[in-house]
Amino acid sequence: MNRITVGLIGAGRIGRMHAENLMQIPEVHLEVVASPHLDQAWAETLGIPVGTRDIDILLGDPEIDAVVIAASSGLHIELIRRAAAAGKHIFCEKPVAFEPGPIEEILKITADAGVMLQVGFNRRFDPSILKASEIVRAGGVGDIHTVRVTNRDPIPPDIDFVKRSGGLFFDFTVHDFDAVRFLGGSEIVELFAVGEVLVDPRIGAAGDIDTAVITLRLANGALAVIDNSRHAVYGQDQRFEVFGSLGSVAVDNTRDTFTSTSTKEGVFSERLCGSFGDRYQEAFVAELQDFVRCVREGETPAVGAQDALAAVRAAHAARRSLKENRPICLDEMDVATKMVGGGGLR
Repeated sequence: MNRITVGLIGAGRIGRMHAENLMQIPEVHLEVVASPHLDQAWAETLGIPVGTRDIDILLGDPEIDAVVIAASSGLHIELIRRAAAAGKHIFCEKPVAFEPGPIEEILKITADAGVMLQVGFNRRFDPSILKASEIVRAGGVGDIHTVRVTNRDPIPPDIDFVKRSGGLFFDFTVHDFDAVRFLGGSEIVELFAVGEVLVDPRIGAAGDIDTAVITLRLANGALAVIDNSRHAVYGQDQRFEVFGSLGSVAVDNTRDTFTSTSTKEGVFSERLCGSFGDRYQEAFVAELQDFVRCVREGETPAVGAQDALAAVRAAHAARRSLKENRPICLDEMDVATKMVGGGGLR
């Protein structure tokens, strides 16, 4: 298979970005975009041959080898089921689901269908974060003592998005849980989460928080700290550090350029990136390139449903920790999930 034909489901902000990135990959032919609220003019301008509001047209097209799912989060599981039944390889944006049970089901469904599933934890493909992970895994920092992740958005989300997002831990911190596992090279076994509404009272009225700090313990004995905010006035604040017995490795913020100006008033540099799309542009392209490579070569994706499951288990533990104001062992979540028949806590 030299070139794969891809269909895109969802044409919102993330979907449009994926469409533009897919068009940059020579090994890809983006044949169809399907979305209930499709802007036909946008699809035509981009040169996508088929634009439709009917997802069945995409899934029923025998020429399509793989689908990229960028629809609303609550639709992901059903779309994965349908794509697997149609024999399509699948790239799905996070979160795959808000509960562990459906993700465990999807693991079996995709395996039985013989299709691969890659999850959109794009940070794993960021050149700087990937380099940091390689240094850690090569023993460059020695025994890992601590992992630190800072994740702060420049603009708070729309309240309508907050209401359907699953909450801060599921649509936002889920990336950080995966980053801690990836950089720490170990599973999360315990965490304690505190959170407040400090940015926008409407977020609190919607039943969510906008500021959080989570401390975590990993299976290898390392400790980790995640701090989150929905609003950093100075730009997209994304920083990572792994500290160990032999030293540390850090990934700092990025800017359009790293030019600085020094005068008698002080030293000035450019603002940080204005959005996650700008900050992780290379990573968003690289994750799709790797998905295409896996489809072409029959390889297992580097980040799959097991990673989505681990992140969602951590998100559930964080939500429970916040509610009960105590540390939560993730083993507790496994017991609770079994007690409610595989659907997790509500």
